[in-house]
Amino acid sequence: MNKLPDIKTEFSQWYQEVIYQAELVDESPVRGTMIVRPYGCAIWEIITKILDNRIKQTGHENALFPLFIPESFIKREAKHVEGFAPELAIVTHAGGKELEEPLVVRPTSETIIHYMFSRWIKSWRDLPVKVNQWCNVVRWEMRPRPFLRTTEFFWQEGHTAHATLQEAEQEAHMMMDEYVKLAHDYLAIPVITGQKTPTERFPGAEKTLTFEAVMQDGKALQMGTSHLLSQKFAESFDIKFQDKDGNMSMPYLTSWGVTTRLVGAVVMTHGDQKGLILPPRIAPIQVIIIPILKKDSDPSGVGQAAQTIKTALEAQNIRARIDADETKTPGTKYFKWEMKGVPIRIEIGPRDLANNQAVVVDRLGLQKQAVALGNIADHIITLLDTLHIQLYERASQNLKNMWHRGDTLVNFGPKLESDGGLYQVGWCGNAACEQKLKDYKAFTRCLISQHTASHCFACDGTSAMDVLVAKAY
Repeated sequence: MNKLPDIKTEFSQWYQEVIYQAELVDESPVRGTMIVRPYGCAIWEIITKILDNRIKQTGHENALFPLFIPESFIKREAKHVEGFAPELAIVTHAGGKELEEPLVVRPTSETIIHYMFSRWIKSWRDLPVKVNQWCNVVRWEMRPRPFLRTTEFFWQEGHTAHATLQEAEQEAHMMMDEYVKLAHDYLAIPVITGQKTPTERFPGAEKTLTFEAVMQDGKALQMGTSHLLSQKFAESFDIKFQDKDGNMSMPYLTSWGVTTRLVGAVVMTHGDQKGLILPPRIAPIQVIIIPILKKDSDPSGVGQAAQTIKTALEAQNIRARIDADETKTPGTKYFKWEMKGVPIRIEIGPRDLANNQAVVVDRLGLQKQAVALGNIADHIITLLDTLHIQLYERASQNLKNMWHRGDTLVNFGPKLESDGGLYQVGWCGNAACEQKLKDYKAFTRCLISQHTASHCFACDGTSAMDVLVAKAY
């Protein structure tokens, strides 16, 4: 492993290096795609297990839908096809001949799922329908970056149909709340929630809710979205049902999703100059145990003690591993596991064993503490929770430091472009004013409930609302 670029001055290069050196991903022979290696996959699997459990507990069922979608389906909703057209991958030939109708490689599944809803939903008794899918999707990406923007990525996409607008609104907000809990309680990432502007909302949606985080370099990252599709897609796919009064009605639809981008968010939010720092609750290895052997010592005693510690930790559902590689020095092992972001390291050698103790090192502060072997499991449980809290508080302070109030674009724009950060500004609601942000490589992130500014940041007209703006990944 090589020395990482400076995280403060070369953040983009730092990110690229750390995800490869920590063995999260590897390069793919297909441009824009990534190989997610076992360690990166293990992080994603823990996240998916947590979220999948909550999705099921909130009344949804998993299903699987085709990778290929008839091109005509995509074209049924005008704004949908307009929004996705530049990103589509289309199959025109298969089985040695040209297809009668081209097939789109799934960019998202609203169209194929809504086609099926039209077959499944006939009566108010069939509602609500709540399905979720874990899958891969393809959106042709011009500037790929692993986890953040790739041509093929992995995600979950939930799709629901409801009898009333109120139920659909509640669904969209409920799932956004679940995403925020995931970010706070497991990823240790503070986030901002709000609505996307009409320009930035999902193609074809009536309302898009988002949760956004700010990375260490001051750029915003959209972590995930929840959409109120309302009845537009229902009309396009002729989804009708007989309501309780015997009248024909159309359901109100939602969709929502998060992706492997969450892994990139964890890397950029918590990492340091030594590599990853993984929040304990999503770390594949929460504790790495390193036996330290001396030339004249009996290795069996130290090895047995390491195994005893591992067994005690696993009995408390702590994910622990022993690094007993005799070809590597302790220093080399420290470097490796610090790069991989393992929350806690336990060192034990002959002297520690003689004193009935082990040395515990946390990844965040790298502080060493001697802990009695009899107390080590309880100590580790407490320390893991403490590390989660410390990571969240550190990230929250970083967000607070990067949240600024802006007045006019000509004043804050150059600072935003050079240094990043999140700016809360007034906005008149005109898309032409929103477009001017691009002159500074920035975008609106979301509307917020606070309304503090009197004038629009771009035209100096009356502000209708406050909006957050930032450069973004």
